[in-house]
Amino acid sequence: MVVTGHVDAGKSTLMGHLLYKLGRVNSKVMHKYEQESKKLGKQSFMYAWILDETGEERARGITMDVGQSKFETDSKIVTLLDAPGHKDFIPNMITGAAQADVALLVVDSTRGEFETGFESGGQTREHALLVRSLGASQLCVVVNKLDTVGWSEERFLEISNKLGSFLKQAGFRERDVTFVPCSGLTGENLTEPCTEPALTKWYKGLTLLEVIDKFKCPERPISKPFRLSVNDIFKGTGSGFCVSGRVETGMVQSGDKVLIQPQNETALVKALMIADVPTMTAFAGDCVTVTIANFDQQNIAVGYILCDPLSPVPVTSKFEARIVIFNTKVPITRGYPVLLHLQSLSEQAVITKLVAQLNKSSGEVVKRKPKCLLRNNNAVVVIETSRPICLELYRDIKELGRFMLRVGGVTIAAGLVTQVNLDSVLINNSWYFNFSLDCTFNFSDSVIIQENEWKSLKGSGFGI
Repeated sequence: MVVTGHVDAGKSTLMGHLLYKLGRVNSKVMHKYEQESKKLGKQSFMYAWILDETGEERARGITMDVGQSKFETDSKIVTLLDAPGHKDFIPNMITGAAQADVALLVVDSTRGEFETGFESGGQTREHALLVRSLGASQLCVVVNKLDTVGWSEERFLEISNKLGSFLKQAGFRERDVTFVPCSGLTGENLTEPCTEPALTKWYKGLTLLEVIDKFKCPERPISKPFRLSVNDIFKGTGSGFCVSGRVETGMVQSGDKVLIQPQNETALVKALMIADVPTMTAFAGDCVTVTIANFDQQNIAVGYILCDPLSPVPVTSKFEARIVIFNTKVPITRGYPVLLHLQSLSEQAVITKLVAQLNKSSGEVVKRKPKCLLRNNNAVVVIETSRPICLELYRDIKELGRFMLRVGGVTIAAGLVTQVNLDSVLINNSWYFNFSLDCTFNFSDSVIIQENEWKSLKGSGFGI
């Protein structure tokens, strides 16, 4: 579960207080945080410090990286990802949201503050769009700091109505969105039914913990080939090194050989850990730390994929995608530079071709080869990255077929990969090339031509 929202909406305080109430933090540690935050004149941040652990985060009073912890409800074990709200750290927020099944969207109900976060330039809209585009379909909107407006029902309904209609446009179904009034600082309506008379007068709904408990667990794609997206790399205690990430599909066992893409080199899985506990097996949906042996740490980077050597992830630098444009000040034309975010990968890219503009609701082609694309347009485009990256067709593996496009610190579009082998693609250690392009090749290696492409080459004078 990822916790998102505009900067200063109170995400870390809310979740820190929830963890404290659930007994995940003992009173001794809490007392220490209270004394230390008092010294800095930031006593209201004491619960936030449970999740904001670095000195810089505490000094600045903002979350900068994705904080992670675990807690239990009556029926679930929840891995909590506390994402940064500040616009400078949206790439970190995307990494967190890409790993999540469900989301909390925290809004500050203080007069003026909700409006700042929701109107143009605020992060509330952007976070909601990102969460939906990255695959989380269930959302709980936490109307936080409601104590600052005297637990006003009118204010709660105003925020619910404004956000509700926007979330519907963003692709959330009404039945999958819940609104909960809370106060992260006082702890009202987090784990126990509300006792505040001004709130009990009109609110008879669920506590935040009960809403989280009612989230449905998505089906895990365990039967698909193994894929793990690397979002951190560090030195382990013994020999070898560790990578951490989420198992997107399939499963992995200690002792398995894995292929590291796009390097196209094999490595050995020496050990696995989930939440600092050693395990022999990790399945789709698990956030796992993998100890890697027989591989040089210098040759792996954040955004690389660990996969099944018998069913490798495709590697390409050119692909076709269907995109939805949210918000762009400048019309998108051929040659438009963007920053592509796919899971934890961040890569410079260029939109090299505008294939077609599509009808928003039916998906039918409205115009072929449009000159430009504007906000709220749906389109099919060709994107070229500065170097080869790992991705999948959305229809095959959704988790690696979804991406975001950002320009100048703003998310302008979300996309789904529809075709990968436009120029060339690495499959089973062989490069496949598309010969419908006007190209000249010089190779010492053999070239594999797929049968349908070979037929179209007969009599064309093409020599290999």
